[in-house]
Amino acid sequence: MFENISDKFSNVFQKIRGRGKITESDLKSSLRDVRLALLDADVNYKVVKDFIFTVNQKALGKDILKSLTPDQHIIKIVNDELTELMGGESRGLELGGRPPWPIMLVGLQGSGKTTTAGKLALYLRKQGRSPYLVPADVARPAAIIQLTKLGEDLGVPVFPSTTEMTPVDIAEKALSAAGSAGCDTVIIDTAGRLSIDQQLMSELGEIKSVTRSVEVLLVADAMTGQEAVNIANDFNKKLDITGVILSKMEGDARGGAAMSIREITGKPIKFLGTGEKSDALEVFHPERMASLILGMGDVLSLIEKAQEVIDEKEAEKLALGLAKGRFTLDDFRNQMRNMRRMGSIDAILGMIPGLGKLRQLKNATPDTAEMTKITAIIDSMTVGERLDHTIIDSGRRRRIANGSGTTVADVNLLLKNFAEVLKIFRQTSRAGGMHALVGRVMGAMAPGAPAGPGRPQGGKGGGRGRGRR
Repeated sequence: MFENISDKFSNVFQKIRGRGKITESDLKSSLRDVRLALLDADVNYKVVKDFIFTVNQKALGKDILKSLTPDQHIIKIVNDELTELMGGESRGLELGGRPPWPIMLVGLQGSGKTTTAGKLALYLRKQGRSPYLVPADVARPAAIIQLTKLGEDLGVPVFPSTTEMTPVDIAEKALSAAGSAGCDTVIIDTAGRLSIDQQLMSELGEIKSVTRSVEVLLVADAMTGQEAVNIANDFNKKLDITGVILSKMEGDARGGAAMSIREITGKPIKFLGTGEKSDALEVFHPERMASLILGMGDVLSLIEKAQEVIDEKEAEKLALGLAKGRFTLDDFRNQMRNMRRMGSIDAILGMIPGLGKLRQLKNATPDTAEMTKITAIIDSMTVGERLDHTIIDSGRRRRIANGSGTTVADVNLLLKNFAEVLKIFRQTSRAGGMHALVGRVMGAMAPGAPAGPGRPQGGKGGGRGRGRR
């Protein structure tokens, strides 16, 4: 996510970072580069114009250019304004009144509504809810089959829709069925079209009226950029949506939709779809996205992912080892397994401040097939070799290659990449960065630790964001 614009922002701020004095001319030049980066990311033109004006006014209006650390002040202003641009604070689902609570998913064909319905059901179940899936797209019979299969795979009940029923009848009857089944949240997967038309909007409006949906969420394809913003604006005008779910974010290197929708529609982005798997749905946190865009990482999201898949004692052992600059091939193999369950390794590295931009790590992030090969190579090593890779000479490399069914070149590549990763960990540790990261992870993983900057909030939704209208 946001790789292109993050690279551009890094280049912009690299020019002013560490400089003791920045002139108005320097600021003007930097903001011109920021403006071009935002436009290249397909951010709405008016949004870019207002953003640059605000940053410029704040940078000039507080004598920041005369401060001892003007570069840090400017970066902070940009970070704060990006956060505000995207909504200020995360906005979870707002489920009020008596259950079951109806949630409508709307959008055009191909935006990922049906897949998102399954993801949302899994997310809600993790939050302690009892979701109920409703296939209401009778124009596309495959959608009913797809959602029914998803429900079966996830163990979530699904309303038995048929193409002989109308979408309104399906939605209305599903509410009663959900109550009888003891479910408290009803997710209605509605029909889409190739383009917005009156028939579609009338149908959606009727479903919303009959069900009194507490949430009407637009599922928009992030990869379409400004088109996603235009679609969100049109749906909002006709349906008064309550929020947006941006799907296919894992393929969006620009980020224009994420940075424009809130400002244009006045409605928050609530979730991001970050992959094809059913657990690839994340709450949208504007402050974390701003940090990610500016290349500062996203430690809190990393902690949340780690908490889901890593045993607490294992995490503590690894953290203490990293704090001392100790990381063995055994650790590498074990954490590789955990990382596979956490998602893309490139994405995980991007969450760690300072690591996401290191080009030498690009070849050290293997795919699934490579991970299987690496595991076989490490398993073919002795205990001593796994604890100290430097003792592995040419003879040992041939033995390891034969034992793992790989080549000496494969073994050499693994050891080279591992050495690079180990070098980076040690450099980061000496600079104090790893100690700070480990401290935050440990604080978050500690039993009974209070929620706060070091520990992500749990619960069933975020607070209300300030946002700009």
